[in-house]
Amino acid sequence: MVVSAQQRRPVVVLYERIVDAIHAGTYPPGSTLPSEPKLAAELGVSRPALREALLLLQEDGLLSVRRGVGRTVNDGPPRRGFEHIQPLEELIGAGAPVRVRALLRTVEEPTDFTTQHLLAPARAELRFWESLLAADGTAAALSQEWAAAEDVLERAHPGFAAALRQLAPGRADAAGPRGAGAPDADRTSMLAVLTGASRGVPLSAHSTVTATLVGLRRGEQLGRPADTPAVLVTQVVRVGETPVMAAKHMLPTGAAALPVLQSN
Repeated sequence: MVVSAQQRRPVVVLYERIVDAIHAGTYPPGSTLPSEPKLAAELGVSRPALREALLLLQEDGLLSVRRGVGRTVNDGPPRRGFEHIQPLEELIGAGAPVRVRALLRTVEEPTDFTTQHLLAPARAELRFWESLLAADGTAAALSQEWAAAEDVLERAHPGFAAALRQLAPGRADAAGPRGAGAPDADRTSMLAVLTGASRGVPLSAHSTVTATLVGLRRGEQLGRPADTPAVLVTQVVRVGETPVMAAKHMLPTGAAALPVLQSN
């Protein structure tokens, strides 16, 4: 979801300004950032807002803090967004086993979100998967994933369409053999199905990252208080210019970290 700077939290806008400065070479890899007072003055922002943005940058792996040195820019800093097309369960947990548990596997009509990101027409039928990801027994993320309409997938990515049909709830052969290593819809994410069906198919992705709170419903699903801070990643995957999947990934604080937030 692409939103204007005015619609985003100031700390997110500030985060992106610093990321842009890093990639532009203003703060090159290995360099030490100016002190907080000086950097706040250079950017024209308050120190509390700057401190929050710097903390997010540190958590995302762009900065390191060394005693007596200050904040330094890491070598090969991650690129902005969540463009690395890799299943979330493979990214979180820093190598710890991650379990995907299906909360919902259904078909639904377009919402404002899917109309905007998948260009879904009214009354289209879209596959919707909601999953809880857990690492070390702790809920690490809540994912909501939508596939484009069947006719769109048949034109843009028939392999993905076929893989989703094979995993559709209620299929007579859904529990039957699907070949070695074939996924189970209740224990995998839609993005994992997409990447598994995309050998030789060039994919691209775009995303935004927003700081938020988990809220009441998602807090209950994640086992967290409603006011728990979280990162919300909105992701759209395309084949050429055609969006084939859209997702929202909510990652609360205190869960397994995302060690990779980058493109290849």
